[in-house]
Amino acid sequence: MQIWVDADACPRVIKDILYRAADRKKVQLTLVANQPLQTPTSAFIGSMVVGSGFDVADDKIVELMQAGDLVITADIPLAAAAIEKNGHALNPRGEFYTEDNIKERLAVRNMLDELRGCGVETSGPATFSACDKQAFANQLDRFLAKH
Repeated sequence: MQIWVDADACPRVIKDILYRAADRKKVQLTLVANQPLQTPTSAFIGSMVVGSGFDVADDKIVELMQAGDLVITADIPLAAAAIEKNGHALNPRGEFYTEDNIKERLAVRNMLDELRGCGVETSGPATFSACDKQAFANQLDRFLAKH
């Protein structure tokens, strides 16, 4: 099992949690971004730079991930692709995407995209909070304890 991170938009505090977990559990962690990242020196932590462009990092993660891998992302289409490949997807706020909830998340995302395309202003995500950080850390720990 490997952990893949859609790193361009991943909060720094979540990356720090992932770095510690990778070393503690001896799990390979790969951050994928379209710009170079500084990561701690570790046999378990790596990064990959991909070209810039729409969904380039997402496509690389889907290409390289295997069934059972964990993908950290807030990107719903990437989460759906990970689930389709029999992987797991966890967002930085600590919510697991599942076969049961991903279709609903995609439908809501697509509806909001259409509204924005028509000029309707929609609110963005809530500010990232300490509760979000704790929820993520708890979910990650539970997941890693099982796998």
